[in-house]
Amino acid sequence: MFTTDIESYRLSRRGFLNAAALGAASIAVSACATVGQRQPVEPPPPAYVEPPLLDYATMYAPVSDGGFDLPGIPYEKIDEQFLRQIVPDPTGQQPGTIVVDTVGHHLYLVRPGGQAIRYGVGLGRAGFEWSGDAVVQWKQKWPKWTPPEEMIARQPELAKYSADNGGMPGGLKNPLGARALYLFQGNQDTLYRLHGSPEWNSIGKSVSSGCVRLINQDIIDLYDRTPSKTPVIVSAGVGQQMVATPNRKAIPIDSGVPEGSILLGPVRAITDQVF
Repeated sequence: MFTTDIESYRLSRRGFLNAAALGAASIAVSACATVGQRQPVEPPPPAYVEPPLLDYATMYAPVSDGGFDLPGIPYEKIDEQFLRQIVPDPTGQQPGTIVVDTVGHHLYLVRPGGQAIRYGVGLGRAGFEWSGDAVVQWKQKWPKWTPPEEMIARQPELAKYSADNGGMPGGLKNPLGARALYLFQGNQDTLYRLHGSPEWNSIGKSVSSGCVRLINQDIIDLYDRTPSKTPVIVSAGVGQQMVATPNRKAIPIDSGVPEGSILLGPVRAITDQVF
């Protein structure tokens, strides 16, 4: 009888332990199932980081393009602030916007993630300033140049390149350089351009007649990054809009988009301000 009681106790204790183990296992499985049913927490997307640019020696090296051989740029002779670089965006504009700072002589292409690609530019000298909002409505590689009548009146030697005479073909000495971005307001050609220039030593200065000029290697880079209908804002210092006045009327560098050119399509006017 005593032995039987001991065996019964052992069996009861074993059953209790087994039941407890099974219960713990059941709770664990239940917990796993509960955890498994939770929605996975998505990590926040990484902040956009603009891919690094090449070194200056590579960016400003000689380029063969469109049948022309662009010479290398002596970048060591240019103030570094006017060389192409990635900077924190000071404009507050939407990514994809081009902002020209006429005080700092910089052009910003706004990128995502609070960054911008900054280029040095040359601008119109005193009396030839221009400003406003526009849209890139036409783009051209090695564009033909047709000086406007106002410019020919000041420089009669340019008459041979008038629209009646067919303009100046694209080339290394063409004032519009390797590329030109044509600025429109609504469907109206403003006659102003973002363009290249063979005169690299004019970058950072105000010496041209009313347009924004870049180093040829830089305008090629900007051209490739600029899709159709890119908005352009020209300001006297980032965040400050210039106001054109009758006494400070800009004279454009170009007489107009060539007749028969295929534009990028109609766009709405961004502003009523006229260049």
